[in-house]
Amino acid sequence: MGQTRAILCGYYGKGNGGDEALLATLLQMLPESVTPLVLSGNPSLTRKQYGVESCDRTSAFQVLKAMRHSDVFIWGGGSLIQDATSARSHLYYAGLMGLAQQLGLKTIAWAQGIGPLNRQLTRWVARRSFTGCEAVSVRDYGSAKLLANWQIPCLQAPDPVWALVSSPVAGLWDLPAPRVAVTLRSHPELTSQRLNNLTHALVSFQEATQTCILLVPFQASQDLSIAQLIASQLKGEHQIFCLEDPRELKGLCRGVEMVIGMRYHSLIMGAAEECRCFALSYDPKVNYLMAELNLPGWDLKQLPDDPNFISKTWLEYYVNGDPLSGDQIQSLVDRALMHRDLLTEMLTREEL
Repeated sequence: MGQTRAILCGYYGKGNGGDEALLATLLQMLPESVTPLVLSGNPSLTRKQYGVESCDRTSAFQVLKAMRHSDVFIWGGGSLIQDATSARSHLYYAGLMGLAQQLGLKTIAWAQGIGPLNRQLTRWVARRSFTGCEAVSVRDYGSAKLLANWQIPCLQAPDPVWALVSSPVAGLWDLPAPRVAVTLRSHPELTSQRLNNLTHALVSFQEATQTCILLVPFQASQDLSIAQLIASQLKGEHQIFCLEDPRELKGLCRGVEMVIGMRYHSLIMGAAEECRCFALSYDPKVNYLMAELNLPGWDLKQLPDDPNFISKTWLEYYVNGDPLSGDQIQSLVDRALMHRDLLTEMLTREEL
């Protein structure tokens, strides 16, 4: 059987560590008989970073040409179909899925986290798009329940990034231990007052623990200014880590004791590397993860107003909290590999 050409479509090449982690994991899970082509916001960087073919995700000519020379179209993980951060992005992804289906490509929605779907149009577009797929996998109960209500069969398994192979981070082990990683992101719920309270809490937490604080922007365009603001207030050892390789983002968690995170995939990476994880939720996907893993944390809407209370809560968890056990992590990794099994089943059939 010859090589199968597959288009990978997601929020790739946009500098978002979580979406890059999904791409790296998808490439890791593809059968060897598949030649991928990635639709990217930065094709040259994607080619350099992963050693794969890539084209401009915004070029209609390049995308159509790629589709006409491909066999499979894969929505490659994450919250692609939602209308919380944009009223239009779901139309882009659904439009490409519809085009692929019209051109006769086998279509797969892989490791999806569906929603929020606040608008009736978004719900209609989502239902139609998923109905046309030949295989669907999702990463959380909420997405699986929504598809069940639409009578669309799917595989539910933990986020595939649980199974991402990590890489070491240069210079990490030269920093004093113990270390705590912090991953905050720009969001309307992270108001200036809440950010101020979290910063003061982090200063107090560092004074009490003498930890080295690692500020980790998962998307520099949104997160770096927040990291710099916090860094300007810290009195102890700290460093900002801007890492482009998602495998290094996960590897960084191997060298820290605790992750305080808004970023969904920072919590998964931390938990997978046996860190204590404390969540600050801005989105239902983070709430789902908190419930699934029994993670401590707050929804940002209910963040306490008292920085001292926040700091004491972190300190209590840092001293007495437990990371996931090795058996729990291995179970999550094994089940995350079900996303790989779905790809293998769908992409190695004789009709391809």
